[in-house]
Amino acid sequence: MVSRIARNVAISRFWWVLCIASLVGALLVLLSLFGFVFVRGIAAIRPEIFFTVTQGIAGGLANAIVGTLLLVTLAMALVVPVGIGAAIWVTQFAPDRLRIVVRLSIDVLFGVPSIVVGYFLYVALVETAGWGFSLVAGSLALAIIMLPYVYRAADLAFSAVPRDLVEASVALGARPLTTFVRVAFPWALPGTLTGLLIGVGIALGETAPLIYTAGWSNYMPTLAPTHSPVGYLTYVVWTFINEPFKQSHQLAYAAAFLLMVAIFVTNFVARAAVEYWASRTRSHS
Repeated sequence: MVSRIARNVAISRFWWVLCIASLVGALLVLLSLFGFVFVRGIAAIRPEIFFTVTQGIAGGLANAIVGTLLLVTLAMALVVPVGIGAAIWVTQFAPDRLRIVVRLSIDVLFGVPSIVVGYFLYVALVETAGWGFSLVAGSLALAIIMLPYVYRAADLAFSAVPRDLVEASVALGARPLTTFVRVAFPWALPGTLTGLLIGVGIALGETAPLIYTAGWSNYMPTLAPTHSPVGYLTYVVWTFINEPFKQSHQLAYAAAFLLMVAIFVTNFVARAAVEYWASRTRSHS
C-alpha cells in the first residue's frame, strides 16, 4: 500500500515537472521570437518609414502599412456578416442535417492551405473575371481564411448560451427575436469577438494568398476595387529579407516589428474589451 502511494506521488510529481518544463520551453521560444524581432525591428524604425512609400527595395513602408490596414479592414467587413450570420442561423434555426453539413464544411475549410485559396481566387478573379491584382481580391482571400475561425467561435459561443436563460426569457413573454437580442447575443458576444480576434491575427500574418490576389505595389493604395495592386507588410518581410542589401533588411525587420506590435495591441485591446463585456453580461444575468 505504501509503495503504491509512493509510486503515485512520484508519477504525479513527474507529470507536474514535465508540464512546468513544457510551459517554460514554450515561453522561452515565444520570448526569443519577440526579443529577436523587437531588437532588430526597433533599431530599424525611423520616422520617415511611416511617411515614405517603398522605392524598389528601399524607401519607407507607408504604402504597405495603409495597404495592410485596408486589406484586413475590408476582410473583416466581409467575414463578420457571413461568419456570424451563418453561426446564428445554424445554432438557432437550421435543421439538424443542415447543421451537420455546414459544420463539416467549415472543418474542411480549416484544413485548406492558404496558398490554395490564393491560387483559386487568382484563377477565378484575377485571370478569369479579369479583375487583375486588387484590394477586393486580396480581401476576399483573407476573408475566406478568417471565415472558419470567426464561424467556429460564434457557433460555440451561441451554442453555449445557458438554456435556462432562454427559457426564462420565453416564459416571461419575450418574443424569439427579443430573446436573441437581449439574452443570447450579449452572452455569446465575448466568444464571438475572440474568434474574430484570432481571425484578424491570422490575416495580418498571411502572405501567400495575397501574392496571388493583391499583388504588390510601390505606390499608395487606391480605393479602386479592381486593377489596382496593393502593398502589404508581409510581402516586405518575405521578399526584402532575401535581398543582399542592408537597407532592404532594415525594411524587413521594421515591417516584422510593426506586424508584431499590431497583433499584440489588437489582442490586448480586444481581450480587455471581451473581459469587460463578459463580466458585465454575467453580472446582469
